[in-house]
Amino acid sequence: MPLPDLDDLIAEVDRTCDTVHRAATSQEQPDWLALLTTAAGVAGQLQSLADDLVEDYVEHCRMHGHSWTDVGAALGVTRQAVQQRFQAPHKRYGPETMTGDLRLAMTHVKRAAVQHRNNYIGTEHLLWGLTAEANSATRLLRSLEVSPDDIHRAVGARFSVGASQAAERIAWTPYSRRAIAIAEERACAEGHEGAEDHEAVEGREGAEPLIDCHHLLHGLARTGRGVAATVLAEAGLDLSAL
Repeated sequence: MPLPDLDDLIAEVDRTCDTVHRAATSQEQPDWLALLTTAAGVAGQLQSLADDLVEDYVEHCRMHGHSWTDVGAALGVTRQAVQQRFQAPHKRYGPETMTGDLRLAMTHVKRAAVQHRNNYIGTEHLLWGLTAEANSATRLLRSLEVSPDDIHRAVGARFSVGASQAAERIAWTPYSRRAIAIAEERACAEGHEGAEDHEAVEGREGAEPLIDCHHLLHGLARTGRGVAATVLAEAGLDLSAL
């Protein structure tokens, strides 16, 4: 995949700046300060994307036994520097935090990653799993006049086949972790507890509401980045309707 060309980025700034053609002088000069602000925004998005890319592979290295010293050496920085940047632990979401329907969807998620030899769980795997069988996410899509079957086919067409067999422990990408974190926030806001899983949380002092399929669908849409967000947007899903 070729890296973005500077000329293309400049053209993108010119295209997206709302005030690019606003007259700054009587000679109709472009609004250079507005262009600068837009360029800084684009640069920030690129930097955020680059940070997410590196974080994803740091997660894989740590999961498969590499020390912080090894990771720092690979990045050309000290162990202390890489720990300060990446050591904040990511919350692990186990089956006990999910409804039965979401646990079932997660089996499809893992199966998709293994079958496509992917050593990561991306937003595409999550959306594939959510639309594999009927659940609260597919019901929500139908209520918004979006076909879950069409979504399932569309995301399936975007899978890529990896070069090696997927590992037993598969790391989630930053966007996927962001989506499940948003889903948890949504579940807590709704005070949701799946009726079929009520016994699973009984007796757990201070137990949080369980995350269901429609919460994760909301998280994938609100993340706004990744394959799942693209597929949902192309299907005409209105985030405000969610």
